Amino acid sequence: MGEIVRLKAADDHEFSAYHVAAAGDRDRRGGLVVVQEIFGVNKHIRAVCDSYGNQGFEVYSPALFDRVERDIELGYEESDMGRGIELRGALKDSEFLLDVQACVAEKRGEGEVGVVGYCFGGLVSWLSACRLVGVSAAACYYGGGIANQLDGQTRCPVIMHFGALDSMIPLSDVDKIRAAHAGVEIHVYDDADHGFNCDQRSSYQKAAASLALDRTLAFFTNHVG
Repeated sequence: MGEIVRLKAADDHEFSAYHVAAAGDRDRRGGLVVVQEIFGVNKHIRAVCDSYGNQGFEVYSPALFDRVERDIELGYEESDMGRGIELRGALKDSEFLLDVQACVAEKRGEGEVGVVGYCFGGLVSWLSACRLVGVSAAACYYGGGIANQLDGQTRCPVIMHFGALDSMIPLSDVDKIRAAHAGVEIHVYDDADHGFNCDQRSSYQKAAASLALDRTLAFFTNHVG
């Protein structure tokens, strides 16, 4: 459904992005930037982008790992996890945020733009809400590390989704986020673990994923015109 395009960040770094035009004759909404897990812009993330395109959004998903190594597309085995963590460790926040900002800029002149991210991308979405220009709303799925990045002030509405069974993000971290940012809409799913939205992972939890998507779509419908 989508296509690979090339974009340029403010520091002249060129990167690839998966682009999906809003599909069909349904009411067109704004733009969305879909931010990858630590596994790159892989088959699952492209499917997520396609699904948002079918909902009337125009979507860009930047290949953040292009700053370290191009054409990274990982699966969900233990070795893939290790490689993804290694690549993530080589990235600087200030650099990958430039790539997200470049995607926001592609659509900002034509309407509102939201950012939604998963796992590593959940943290990126949070940082985008606090630091980037032109982001109208942000959705963060099980964003590891958010609890350590609470000093900033949000520039737009934010919704977050966490799994109660997620050992990588304990509920004490969720409580820290609530205490520091009372205006953030936070949902915790009792039977869900880390990665519950990804149907290619053993932690996939269909009911939680469906409810989180319904809430996210309603959120973006309200804030991304």
